[in-house]
Amino acid sequence: MNEPLAQTQVNGNIFEVADLCIGFGDREDILRNVTMKVRAGEFVTLLGPSGCGKTTILNLAAGLIRPRSGHVRFEGKPIEGFNTSAGYMTQDDTLLPWRTVAANISLPLRLRGVPKAEIRSKVDSYLRMLDLEHARTLFPGQLSGGMRRRALLARSMIYEPTLLLMDEPFAALDAQMRQLMHMELRRTVTRLNQAVLFVTHDIAEAAALSDRVLVVGGGPPGGIVADIDLPFGRDRDLAALRFDKEFFEVERELHDILLTAKLRASAGTER
Repeated sequence: MNEPLAQTQVNGNIFEVADLCIGFGDREDILRNVTMKVRAGEFVTLLGPSGCGKTTILNLAAGLIRPRSGHVRFEGKPIEGFNTSAGYMTQDDTLLPWRTVAANISLPLRLRGVPKAEIRSKVDSYLRMLDLEHARTLFPGQLSGGMRRRALLARSMIYEPTLLLMDEPFAALDAQMRQLMHMELRRTVTRLNQAVLFVTHDIAEAAALSDRVLVVGGGPPGGIVADIDLPFGRDRDLAALRFDKEFFEVERELHDILLTAKLRASAGTER
């Protein structure tokens, strides 16, 4: 049986914004003058403190909100309405408790009217790829925390979205399970050449997972205060990476950037 197809694009920008300003009602902008991009097959992390606007950027990519000004494009075209080419995984557990693991994972395909034979094939592939074959007929209440996260990841990816949006998806897991999910995520998205826009406030998580880190802060209103390419490669060994000297140097650089942005924001507030 065939594995899920990898993304066919190898060049070009999947998601890009330019001169973006976002706010709600008559309140001050949350984000201002934001310019950024996510390329095909790239794992990009938005790193910053809670409330700085990271999730707002994900919601923009999902087509859930519109900017006050600026340009927003997905695969070269303006985003108009809900973006069905983006998968969205949050830290919330949204598995339906009355459906089995297989039925939960298949739900996006059923809603799209995919033929039953194709659904079975794709579900089989993702169950195998994410080591959930033994849990096919189990219900969410019978799963461990890590198995539930893998099921949610499979459901987010099964219709092969061009861009996977992830909003602190492993925040509720303990440290050991989180590291296992990091390895599972990197392995899966690398295998599929899947573009990812990931949100976290955890510096170590950003350093371990990302090809590139965009540091968000300096607000309100916030913005992209740094764009850092990480040197670890697509096939990195996450278990060994955390003990690497270069990894510690990247962590320190990101920490210093975040601290500088926080101090500047505090100085601006005082004025």
